[in-house]
Parts: sequence; C-alpha cells; structure tokens
Amino acid sequence: MESSVITQVQKEEVKTGQVSRSALKQPRSCNIFKALFCCLQAQDGPKPPPPLPPPSQQALLESQENGMVVKQYEPCLLPEVEAQDQGKICVVIDLDETLVHSSFKVYVLKRPYVDEFLQRMGELFECVLFTASLAKGCYVKDLSRLGRDLNKTLILDNSPASYIFHPNNAVPVVSWFDDVDDAELLNLLPVFEELSQADNVYTRLDQLRGQ
Repeated sequence: MESSVITQVQKEEVKTGQVSRSALKQPRSCNIFKALFCCLQAQDGPKPPPPLPPPSQQALLESQENGMVVKQYEPCLLPEVEAQDQGKICVVIDLDETLVHSSFKVYVLKRPYVDEFLQRMGELFECVLFTASLAKGCYVKDLSRLGRDLNKTLILDNSPASYIFHPNNAVPVVSWFDDVDDAELLNLLPVFEELSQADNVYTRLDQLRGQ
C-alpha cells in the first residue's frame, strides 16, 4: 500500500446499501494518518520506564486495592490532537482483513476502494491506524487509553474481540481476503459521513442501528 495512505492511523450489523460512486465527494486533501502498530516481541532485558507525560497526555485508570479505589495515571497512546483535527471525531481503523489482506512472505492485497475510503475518512475524521500485527490470538484495543473522549471516538474493525471493551463505539466490517467485487468500504462511507457530524457517537450509532 502506498505510504501516503497508511503511514498515519451491533442491531448486529450497521445496514449498508449499494451506493453509487457519484455519491462520493471529490477529495480535497488527505490528512496524515496516525499509526499504532502493536506486537509481542522478546525483550533483551528490563528497560527503564519512559518519562511520565503531562496530565493532558495521561489516561486516568482506576483499580481496586484492599477494597479501595486507587486512581492511576498512565501515558496515553496518542499525542495531543493536531490543529487540522481539532473538533473531529477520532476513528480507530484496523488494518488486516479490514483494509488489506497480507501474507508477509508473499504479498499484500488492498481491499477494493481502500484508497477512496481513506481519502474521504482523512477529510472527515482524526484517523488512527491501529493494528495488533499478531499472527494468532486476540488483541483488545482499549479505546480509553487513546486520550480521546469516548463519546467522540469510533472503531472500525473486522474482529469483535478487538473492541470487546467498547462495543458501543464500534462500526463492524466484514472480513476481507481476496474478493475483487467487494464494496464494503464504499458502502460504509455514507454511514461515516453521517457519523462525522455527531455530537455523541453513542446516540448516532443507536439511531443507525435502529433504522
């Protein structure tokens, strides 16, 4: 996939209908996608913890110790919102089987309409590409760690396990492997165009699921 596209990142299903390509607006510009690539790897030895960021870049977590609630701050996964993304809803977009299908030893296939989809999404949202990059097993994407308001945060992912902590923030997408006639991303654009204007994603998603 071109670096300009990917360097920056249920009712059970959201209804999708056939949408003519003329419904797509001509793209004006493409924001840089923030990317979070997470993987499990061996460590040579213990490393010192990173310096604690300022409060605006920390996530407040609560845990219980001896029956008492203990508040802890942990670094957020995302930096401060950039100027061009101020006021926009944050969308966490999965990579594998959502935007592409890959066999890292052989090939990477781009899902049909992925370029048009990312171009338009970059205009409407603060987009974050968040992939676990794990060959097997489940990886839960905890949206509360991003440092964004959850009522202004969405996740697009083919794996329900990845958003098990935040199912009401999710827009499901069918897994893709090699179907050249697939139009899932194209059909999802009108949904996201509506969501981009939402004051609260929970309310708007409930309305869409009830249609």
